[in-house]
Amino acid sequence: MGIQQPSVSAAIKQLEQALGVALFLRGHRSISLTAAGNRLFSDVSRSLGDIEQSLQSVRNMGRRDYVTLNGSSAFSYYWIMPRLSELQKHHPGIDLRVQISDREPDLDFENISLGIRRGKGHWPGCYAAKIADEVIFPVASPRVMAAARNLRSIPNLMHERLIHLEEPIRERPTWEQWFAHHNVPRVEFSSGLRLNDYALVLQAAMSGEGFAFGWEHVVRDLISKQLLAGQEGWSWCTGNAFYLVWSRSKPLSPQAELVRNWIISISDFPHANLDEE
Repeated sequence: MGIQQPSVSAAIKQLEQALGVALFLRGHRSISLTAAGNRLFSDVSRSLGDIEQSLQSVRNMGRRDYVTLNGSSAFSYYWIMPRLSELQKHHPGIDLRVQISDREPDLDFENISLGIRRGKGHWPGCYAAKIADEVIFPVASPRVMAAARNLRSIPNLMHERLIHLEEPIRERPTWEQWFAHHNVPRVEFSSGLRLNDYALVLQAAMSGEGFAFGWEHVVRDLISKQLLAGQEGWSWCTGNAFYLVWSRSKPLSPQAELVRNWIISISDFPHANLDEE
């Protein structure tokens, strides 16, 4: 520590006086911690360990080989995670950190390499590559779908239990808007399951809790695995899309470029033009 032993002894005595309790049992040629000393040592060591871990995490954020991908929980769970083995197969040395957020953070301020955003493809200070159009249709567990009463017409869906997504920050389409798009106006819902995270919505749908919105690019794998069934003939193309974004002012590291190109290659628009960068 670069401190002389007498200075350490004096500091310990000052600490004991301030606390009003002995921290050490001092023998003729031995010294040991008291019960109070053991308690303080344990708590302080744990706190210092937490500080060291936090400092290391912050230090890692500045590494050029550290690639952070920010997105919603549902996109991360059901789109990215099932595909990570392919990324590791092609680029085994990449250190990718998938970060879940309930908002769209500032990429530069929070030192985030890549992000997923919903919109029209224009965000100040960001490049954007479309990865999927926003296409929404009702989904439910195969059991619930089979048991539903007369789904020959869209208005009949109003008689089924619906799962509502009510995110606190991000703006998301609603069942009211979906029905209005299909010329079923003035729909009001006083009941149904309401959740604030889309990953929870999908989990509830798979568990048989009712009908949910199915964003096509997220649920297609769940439908192919028969975890969900979808009414794809009732799709709503909202005009928005989901984009991979990265900073215009801060160049991507070589590793982040590889992750960006890989995500684009497995997206619905694998030939996105990156020349404008």
